[in-house]
Amino acid sequence: MPRRTDKPAFTPFADETAVRNVGGLSIENGTARIAVHGQVEITRDRAGLAQARDLKRTVDAIVRALGSADLPESVGAEEPEPTRSVRNPFG
Repeated sequence: MPRRTDKPAFTPFADETAVRNVGGLSIENGTARIAVHGQVEITRDRAGLAQARDLKRTVDAIVRALGSADLPESVGAEEPEPTRSVRNPFG
């Protein structure tokens, strides 16, 4: 029987720190949005099949999380952190 090597659970929208990597693709968790960066080449071999399944599991989890929530019409743009002045440690 083949050994399962599943990645740890990725719970969409649960935190601001989890990242799921599929090849060169990074899926960064957030409580209001999930960011997807990079690229992945899905090859026509067993490794490609494993990557495609991993990507599908992750996207399916995101869709389930969105489908089971009471969603607003849209999430507004992120507000930038307010800037503040600090003392120059070199001057």
